[in-house]
Amino acid sequence: MQIRTGRASDLRPLEGLLSRIENFTPEEVACAVELLELAAGAAPDEHPDYKLLVAEAQGGALAGYVLYGPTPMTEATWDLYWIASDPAFRGKGAGSRLVLAMEDEVLRRGGGQVRVETSSLGEYAATRTFYERHRYLEAGRLPDFYKPGDDLVTLYKRLA
Repeated sequence: MQIRTGRASDLRPLEGLLSRIENFTPEEVACAVELLELAAGAAPDEHPDYKLLVAEAQGGALAGYVLYGPTPMTEATWDLYWIASDPAFRGKGAGSRLVLAMEDEVLRRGGGQVRVETSSLGEYAATRTFYERHRYLEAGRLPDFYKPGDDLVTLYKRLA
């Protein structure tokens, strides 16, 4: 599996990947696709707020992606906006490879920490465990942020 910069030709396969993820609502898929279009459809650095890395498996299938960018009005903080892996490739290291590649790129660009937001729902327990394994710490919660009973969980990691 190789990690590479996303490109415009990845948009349709990534949209298909997103539609196969059981936790994502149609609204979330639409939001993710909109950001992917900005990141992958643009010339490099045309949209400096969005960077896209994809995990490409043997044979060219896309196993996953990570979308991230510098946090506006901060000196060295970056946001991890979306990470997704195709259910057919779960447990094969795509997500971990993407996070590590993103962190290396953030460091290379002068970043010092990464922030990520996720849901408190039980369906996202595996997502939160994934971040914990990668040493992301919970920084705070906003109760009922997404809807009643669904808190916004903010995590972060200081990079070495």
